[in-house]
Amino acid sequence: MSAKPVILVTAADLAPQALDLLKDYQVVYAGKTPQVPDLVALARQHNPVAIIVRYSSITAEVMDAAPALKVISKHGSGTDTIDKVAAAARGIQVTAAAGANAAAVAEQALALMLACAKSVVPLNSRMHAGHWDKATHKSLELGGRTVGLIGLGAIGQRFARMAEAMGMRVLGFDPFAANLPPCIQAVDLPTLWRESDVISLHCPLTADNRHLLNAGTLAQCKPGVIVVNTARGGLIDEPALLAAVRGGQVSAAGLDSFALEPMTAPHIFHGEPGFVLSPHIGGVTSDAYVNMGVAAARNTLAVLQPAASPVAA
Repeated sequence: MSAKPVILVTAADLAPQALDLLKDYQVVYAGKTPQVPDLVALARQHNPVAIIVRYSSITAEVMDAAPALKVISKHGSGTDTIDKVAAAARGIQVTAAAGANAAAVAEQALALMLACAKSVVPLNSRMHAGHWDKATHKSLELGGRTVGLIGLGAIGQRFARMAEAMGMRVLGFDPFAANLPPCIQAVDLPTLWRESDVISLHCPLTADNRHLLNAGTLAQCKPGVIVVNTARGGLIDEPALLAAVRGGQVSAAGLDSFALEPMTAPHIFHGEPGFVLSPHIGGVTSDAYVNMGVAAARNTLAVLQPAASPVAA
């Protein structure tokens, strides 16, 4: 066994630029699709001082299998898969690579919004089938429309600037955000539901906001609203969204995250018109892969070697 302390990565790889920063440690990979029992076994075997989290959940059982564990560093911004209460009880720090994938995720949100407004997917299918629907189709023009953003961190604010550049009015709700740019008008949720033509979710999932979009809140929205979610699937009551799309209250939904991932097959959204789906790849670009890996490595070292390693911005 290596004399170097171990850092466990819950994936099969890490960016070379991140590995360069971790040269004083032995990096152990958990594989492409690690499950909690795999992580427990690896933690018992290697007793890591740090875990860099890309996939799977980090439970109290995983933490207890690694008595030397000092930091759990998320390779990304969302830490809902980490039991933060258990970590705090054990004196283990939890960090996130906030903002490292902001550009990638904001671009995915923009792509989903445009795909919904412009019927990109169904028109593409019709064209490949030999149809020419110019005389019968009308898309939604987004310029002059209102987009409501829930969550105004790095991703939400970047998406807000994109929407403003398209001539959209931007409303935003985030009780924790401060020093918002002038392009965002801060409002309460009832106002956001009532006035938005598009609603885009950019907030972390918490016990308080699970199923934030549900039958009741969707009913408060404008008829024909577009829903975009590049955050966490648990923010949406999926059967309620399906009913709202089928009933026309929601004209289209562009979704990159789901209540259960990987998405089960069959799923209630499969084959449903009005849904544009992607497999939680908003933050999966070559640039974001490097940015998140480097930020996760720096955040890890900031705990393990605090004198030498500032936390990544």
